[in-house]
Amino acid sequence: MEGILPQLLAGIFISAAASLLGVFAILKRMSLVGDALSHVALPGIALALFLKINPFLGALAFLFVSAFGIWILEYRTKLSVDTIVGVFFTASLAAGALFIPELDILEALFGDIEKLTSTDILVSVSLSLALILFLLSVHKKLALHMVSQDMASSIGINSKQLEFIFLMLFSLGVALGIKFIGALLMGALIIIPAAAAKNISRSLRGFMALSVAFGILSAISGVYLASIYNLPPGPIFILSGTAIFILSFISRGIFRR
Repeated sequence: MEGILPQLLAGIFISAAASLLGVFAILKRMSLVGDALSHVALPGIALALFLKINPFLGALAFLFVSAFGIWILEYRTKLSVDTIVGVFFTASLAAGALFIPELDILEALFGDIEKLTSTDILVSVSLSLALILFLLSVHKKLALHMVSQDMASSIGINSKQLEFIFLMLFSLGVALGIKFIGALLMGALIIIPAAAAKNISRSLRGFMALSVAFGILSAISGVYLASIYNLPPGPIFILSGTAIFILSFISRGIFRR
């Protein structure tokens, strides 16, 4: 157990941050954007491998640039965010498939938390904690913006600026999770715990708390079971999260009777 504690710590903080992001992604009805945006990181990973630097830096840089491009296009065209992200998604997936070395493609797609160094873990935990604290500090403004931009604007909230901040935070959350669960499954890391929480929560605060709790529980299951059975933690995380979602769906049906 001691050998997996650093990985477990990183997984808990990354999952908590991603699950909290998922709350606002669901409120904005952009559940599939997390999945698509995670694939945008692939060319960045390919560039980082070519330059022989940390793949996280390449993924983060490319995600930030792409998020900025998405934000600009959203306000200068009549296209929705999911449509714009879809274009970036297909182009990035194609570029990543072309340029990522064959030996590294599986790690890029499915992650490998066992390869995290002490520095990687420290950076992941620190940035995840910063992301969580920032989201908590602006959660009311974000929630109002997601529900109604007109209402948010009427009380002085700069919706355009808040949209930009959220996309950047979203990009950071995706980049943090790439090493843990990979680009292919990252969208599920963000959405599944939040979807399960939405089934049974009755307030925004409860929605946020349950989403984080479900994300952490799934992360612990993924890392711990993977260490026992010598399996990759990413798929186990997704299956654990899916089991929680099914149970929450069943619970909602029972309590509504």
